[in-house]
Amino acid sequence: MKIGEIRQKPQKELQEILRDKQEKLRQLRFDFASGKVKNVREIQQIKKDIARILTIINNQDANIKQ
Repeated sequence: MKIGEIRQKPQKELQEILRDKQEKLRQLRFDFASGKVKNVREIQQIKKDIARILTIINNQDANIKQ
């Protein structure tokens, strides 16, 4: 996901996307440990997406509190 796409979404939707990405990351880690994952870069991309989403959520929370 691009940062521009993430910023346009409401916080509730971001929370749902975050849960989905975290679940997918968990599943990929299990698959990687068992040798089923062919595309290891997908794990990196999901981790980056999670970090972007968390950054936007934290920024939104900080702006609301000010």
